[in-house]
Amino acid sequence: MPASPRAQLEHALLLIARMNGGDAHTADTARETLARWRAAHPDHEIAYGAARAGWDATCADALRGDVPVPPPQQERLRNGRRKALSVLGLGALLAGTGVLARWHWRQPLHELALGTERGQIRTTTLPDGSGLAVDARTRLSIALYRDRREAWLDEGEARFSVASDASRPFVVVTPFGRVRVLGTVFTVEARHDRMRVAVAEGRVAVWAGALPAGGVPATLGDPAQTVLEAGQAVLTQDGALAPVHGVQAAQVGAWRQGWLVFDNTPLPEAVARWNDYLNAPLHLADEPALQRLRLTGSFPVRSPKAFVEALPGILPVRTERVADGSVRILARR
Repeated sequence: MPASPRAQLEHALLLIARMNGGDAHTADTARETLARWRAAHPDHEIAYGAARAGWDATCADALRGDVPVPPPQQERLRNGRRKALSVLGLGALLAGTGVLARWHWRQPLHELALGTERGQIRTTTLPDGSGLAVDARTRLSIALYRDRREAWLDEGEARFSVASDASRPFVVVTPFGRVRVLGTVFTVEARHDRMRVAVAEGRVAVWAGALPAGGVPATLGDPAQTVLEAGQAVLTQDGALAPVHGVQAAQVGAWRQGWLVFDNTPLPEAVARWNDYLNAPLHLADEPALQRLRLTGSFPVRSPKAFVEALPGILPVRTERVADGSVRILARR
């Protein structure tokens, strides 16, 4: 079971105290231990920041000659740790200055990490009432805070049905851009070095590019954003937003109903999309002519054979079956 926020804060304080008191060996050991601990989890870095602020606020460095810092082998004794912090006066200080309160406020109320394999789709309802559907071969994490809700989509696609809460905006962050909403239904896709956002209901604000130094945008109205209405979609392209285009609301997240929908999609991307579901993958020949082809249409996921048979009638390609059961797609001669 992970340590409580207070226990993490106390641990960081004790290591800081050891770094600033005692002999050189104890200080060096504490410094190395603290560096490893901070790198082990994002919450540890936040705890360290709160502890450092508390330490600096007390001018505790000046007290180090009078502070009985327990040696490392006594760390397992909780009373010894609490006693050292009490001598420093940090417990009262943290409560009085609000450092501990701010630290507690910044902790997520709920965290969830989801990953899906080939052909797997997962659905869940978050504690705030928002619905979530995760497409095949997707990695996603969720954190619900007191003042905001965040989703980090590393790769793949997810459909969000966000419960309205004006006091807690919902933000989706990908490596290629981000989306902010209050309550709506939309999908976010992060594949092939770009992000695609499509809206079925409501409105969302979309930004392209990596997360800025200041963190997730907190307000709407940023001139760098694009606002999408229901029935609209947008792609990021080379770090910028492409022109907004229309989509059918019923097709937003159609993979939940077992359909793959392509709208002027480059053939290599369409093949990669099919391979998210197939055990025997499709192979696209390394031919320049194939890279230029684009596919439009809706196809049932459960009928890959029908797709393969129909493809030569849609695009100038031919197919051949390989001994291992997979299919190779080549340019038509």
